Amino acid sequence: SNYRIIFYFLNISLITLYLFPGSLIGWLVYDNKKIQPQISPDFIISSNHFYAFAFISIIGFFTFKKQNQIKNLVIYLVLLSLILEIFHFFIPDRSFQLSDLFGNFLGVVVVIFLRELINKYATSKK
Repeated sequence: SNYRIIFYFLNISLITLYLFPGSLIGWLVYDNKKIQPQISPDFIISSNHFYAFAFISIIGFFTFKKQNQIKNLVIYLVLLSLILEIFHFFIPDRSFQLSDLFGNFLGVVVVIFLRELINKYATSKK
């Protein structure tokens, strides 16, 4: 797939952003790693985390097409969202937050739901 390099690059970028002590983007933009830039206001879940995992899920579904690849992708994305957030217990200037974890999960789940809806609609139309 043409998206494979993009998917792997996004994974490395996401893991780097998650494991950096503090906010890497805040450090680059504001010269202050304690400031986290906000794409949109949070509402129960972390919007930044939702957007990140929704985006990487979308690219993942464009990258992997076979059923066994999709199954592995879903498992990978769910585990990645959990493990990266758990690491925040141990990384300085980071903290584990349920709203972040739910944002991660919801980003993955919404894309899965939309994909299933699109596949069902496209199949029934044929």
